[in-house]
Amino acid sequence: MSEPGSCRIYLSAGEASGDAHAAEFVHAVHRAHPAAVIEATGGPAVAATGVMIRHSVAPLGAMGLVEAARTLPAHVRVLRDLTRRFADGAYDLLVAVDYPGFHLRLAEAARRAGVPTLFYVAPQLWAWGAARAGRLARLARRLAVILPFEQDFFRARGVAATFVGHPLLDAPAPPTRADARSAIGVQSAVPLLALFPGSREGEVRRLWPAMRDAARQARRTISELEVAVATVPGCHYPDPDGIIGWRGAARTLMAAADAGLCKSGTTTLEAALAGLPMVVAYRMHPATFAVARRVVHVPWISLVNLVVGRELVPELVQGQVSAGALAAAVTPLLDRDGRAARRQREELALVRRRLGEPGASARVAAMALDMVA
Repeated sequence: MSEPGSCRIYLSAGEASGDAHAAEFVHAVHRAHPAAVIEATGGPAVAATGVMIRHSVAPLGAMGLVEAARTLPAHVRVLRDLTRRFADGAYDLLVAVDYPGFHLRLAEAARRAGVPTLFYVAPQLWAWGAARAGRLARLARRLAVILPFEQDFFRARGVAATFVGHPLLDAPAPPTRADARSAIGVQSAVPLLALFPGSREGEVRRLWPAMRDAARQARRTISELEVAVATVPGCHYPDPDGIIGWRGAARTLMAAADAGLCKSGTTTLEAALAGLPMVVAYRMHPATFAVARRVVHVPWISLVNLVVGRELVPELVQGQVSAGALAAAVTPLLDRDGRAARRQREELALVRRRLGEPGASARVAAMALDMVA
């Protein structure tokens, strides 16, 4: 154990999507306990907090069985290093943010060394693996969940889960529609379609062509339509055909747009909080999808629909994802005053109410510090 009044935390954000949540956790811990020592597996957001980055997320992030296999050597190296450091007594607590496949193994190593684990962002066992809840109950001293239905699900299976609210509620306020459009370079009166094909190279490769071609089809119906895509470094967007590439904050593009084509994931919650009518799409590697069809047991893929418990936004998955289907679903939403767009905006307000109150990072920091007190 560390000296009185101090604590040593290892923070692991196994991929880019958890990096921002992990960074806010660091700030919250240091506000409450400036002497806390944190080392991390993290990305740019965690690095910007000033904590020591022992491992980068860059070689780790992957989604899907096939994709994850390619990153196995990097995962093994990180696991071996941290297993040794846990055994040497380097840390008092492991805080694991999302990325369950790897983090369950890392928590096993921590447990063998007598180091407790706080999981922040629950594994989606309610979708694909309720039978594995026993393992999580054994490994997690505490579990901080960010979706409202997760607390009851995990507690019923013996996991010490607490709903802390969604960290997106702590994000900076988006710009006004006028300021956002000015930043992107779009005139105030023209309709704008926003494309969000993902943040991973595989996601973008599988979704971009269909989204791009859907935008082309929508332009045939709405001649003055502008289109912008949220781009990320390292991903490619061939043949953009006049589509604006936006590298700024996603919330700026969401504030500017009239409707969006969004990949499944946290992006859908961001869009919901921005009040952006949307259509959700997702494609996986065929082998990953074949496995998912057998093990996934939820009626929807988007977090928006899961949070409200019904199909609030249209979803297209795998073979359903085509330019024609996407264009047909999203074009009615581009009429801001039309019935479809107005209905979605009204119902998206329910998502915000279901996601709890701001302050998720502060609540998780308090849980962590209580565990090492």
